[in-house]
Amino acid sequence: MWFNFFKEFILWLSDIDARLLLIVNGAHSPFFDSVMWCISGRWIWVPFYAVLAYLLFRRMSWKRASICLVTIGLIILAADQTCATLIRPEIGRLRPANLNNPLSSFVHVVNGYRGGRYGFPSCHAANTFALAVFMSLVIRHKWFTVMMFSWAFVVSYSRMYLGVHYFGDLFCGATIGSLFAVLFYYLPKIRNYHSIHD
Repeated sequence: MWFNFFKEFILWLSDIDARLLLIVNGAHSPFFDSVMWCISGRWIWVPFYAVLAYLLFRRMSWKRASICLVTIGLIILAADQTCATLIRPEIGRLRPANLNNPLSSFVHVVNGYRGGRYGFPSCHAANTFALAVFMSLVIRHKWFTVMMFSWAFVVSYSRMYLGVHYFGDLFCGATIGSLFAVLFYYLPKIRNYHSIHD
């Protein structure tokens, strides 16, 4: 009984995922094709990353800022590899635009881009939300936090718009990235607390 319920629930979620994807992907235009293509790119955000690094070095010592940058690198590496290497091959969920996916015939493809074979969970969402959460914990300012999460949301939205990820891919990727960010941020503090009180 529970197995059938769980199976039906998964099918229902998959149907919702497909409907959301087609709504977002279907609201396309030549202008937004170009905008979302740029937003989804990696190199366009290099100046943004440089500004974040500048903020770290401006607000704290060189040693602490350098440690933060190394930590960010480790967080993103952990989140990215967890999604791409550990989970994706095991789950094997085809991207919406993948030609082997029956849904692909309804997906609007931009610049011939269909992504890789599997898309669950999203590495883009994992990486951007990992950075957004960690930076928001380091630089505790309301508007900075709003800006970081807005950026992560827009990048994730662009992946749905391009037809290479379902909402479920993005949600799970964002959750994984956020968890790694929280873990890497608080674990040293917990260890320091226990070392002081031992």
